[in-house]
Amino acid sequence: MKHLFLTLTFFVSYLAYSQNNSSLAENYFREGEYKKASQLFETLEKNNPYNTRYLKRLITCYQETNNYKKAENRLREKLLKNPSQQYLRIEIGYNFDRQQKKALAKKEYDIAIESITSNPSLGGVMGRMFQQNNLLDYAIEAYSKAMRLHENASYEFQIAQIYGEKGEFEKMFEFYIELIDKNEDYLSGVQRYVSKYISNDPLSNNNNAFKKALLKKSIRNPKNAWNELLSWLFIKQKEYKKAFIQEKALFNRDPNYIETVFRLGEIAYENNDSKTAKECFEFILEKTIFIEEKLSAELFLLKIVAKTSDKDDSFLYKKVLNKYGVNRNTLEIQLAFANYLTFKKNNPVEAIKVLEKAMSLSTSKFKTAEIKLKLGEVLVFTGRFNKALLYFSQVQTQLKNHPLSQEARFKVAQTSYFKGDFKWAKSQLKILKSSTTQLIANDAVDLFLIISDNEPKDSIPSGLIDFAKADLLAYQNKNIEAIATYNKILEKYQGQNIEDEAMFNQAAVYLKEKQYDKAISNLLKITTINADGILVDDSYYLLAEIYKNNIKDPEKASEYYQKIIFDKPSSIYLVNARKKYRELRGDVVN
Repeated sequence: MKHLFLTLTFFVSYLAYSQNNSSLAENYFREGEYKKASQLFETLEKNNPYNTRYLKRLITCYQETNNYKKAENRLREKLLKNPSQQYLRIEIGYNFDRQQKKALAKKEYDIAIESITSNPSLGGVMGRMFQQNNLLDYAIEAYSKAMRLHENASYEFQIAQIYGEKGEFEKMFEFYIELIDKNEDYLSGVQRYVSKYISNDPLSNNNNAFKKALLKKSIRNPKNAWNELLSWLFIKQKEYKKAFIQEKALFNRDPNYIETVFRLGEIAYENNDSKTAKECFEFILEKTIFIEEKLSAELFLLKIVAKTSDKDDSFLYKKVLNKYGVNRNTLEIQLAFANYLTFKKNNPVEAIKVLEKAMSLSTSKFKTAEIKLKLGEVLVFTGRFNKALLYFSQVQTQLKNHPLSQEARFKVAQTSYFKGDFKWAKSQLKILKSSTTQLIANDAVDLFLIISDNEPKDSIPSGLIDFAKADLLAYQNKNIEAIATYNKILEKYQGQNIEDEAMFNQAAVYLKEKQYDKAISNLLKITTINADGILVDDSYYLLAEIYKNNIKDPEKASEYYQKIIFDKPSSIYLVNARKKYRELRGDVVN
């Protein structure tokens, strides 16, 4: 027993000693004290002959102190003892390379590559060692030879990465595609890596090289994966029509791809390609047999009409409701119809009838809450604030801590603000500033600051009451009256806090009216009134968006995105501004 205890004590002491030596050697190595490090690594490698890390560190120490012969002797000694470890030839060759003895280095590399013939399993090890020493062509040769000799070997990923390092992107894409051809489970991973090299520019060399590699492969060996990747590429390039062609091909082979057609329709809609979005949803209507999918497609088709048409298209909503029935299944369409009637057609009376009918059909407390929120919005539109507040408060009470409850609280605050009850509005907004729903939290902070910064002090008018009236008119789509009310504020309260707020909100109304020059004029004034004002970054961002999306002047848009990037680095718009600026410049954006 005593002997066993002594043995264990010795073993533990030795282990602790080795670990201390290893840490000390690593510290010397990192600090560039290679001579001291080599002395420790010599002992560590001798006591741990199968630890390749100690060997690599020791050889590097010798090389850094110009002891190349010592390094070669140590490696040859290891190889003599273990002839199967032919990968050591790579380190011997690299030792010659560091001495500019290229011919001797090549000889060792060639022997290493040749040894793969008798032992293909060495190919992966050698490939990694060549990569570590930045011998990329030899690494490709080692991996490729291993794959030729062993049918289950798969080093396409490594080879693709090497070609990426070399800047040979066409070959990189070909090997990534080969990897998917062997195993489609790699598809999402390959997408992630490829996305680093392609952009939203369909004319870029990398985009074309990737498309070319996919088309070549799809001709030789048709697979769904190639259509999926082509669709993904076209979506990146914002060529939604071309993506739709690929999605239709996928659906024709497998009806389950109806989901990706729907997703494409949503993306096209969000990116203002209403034509392609419409084609996607019409395709779904034609092909699907499921009522839920049909209704979702119908709803998006109605949204597209509301977004793109200035005519009275109420009959289209009625046509859809007649087709599927005014029932629980069509509640979403009934909500959309009420929204359309109120905010597009200024017919809140009819909207209330639609919503009251929907309320009687709902059996879900969450859907009922949505209907009550919409009914409250319509009542605010008509100026019936107290009844609207009643509906919002009911949602708050019935769905505590739910996102719909937080939305209802914000609507209570907003309605109180419109009424001029700023004290109650602030108390609600204070709670919402820490909302888990980021969009609501941001809106709450914005409205809280407007009230706090512009509340009347010592009974001196500040313009806040008039400002709330103007905001209500804008909410009610009474744009001409809203613009006029903002003008009165600008005349009466020039130089006061509320001036830039009125200019900014008026600019938003000008934008709704497509009076872009006036919107731009307001925003530029805000940036000159006070360069450090809280609305300056908001103004820069809105200016950039107007030039990018409405006026189609990418150069001016870039100018204002840059102002946020360089002049307002703490802005909440920084991430989006940087991304959009890079897109306009033609950079690869992930």
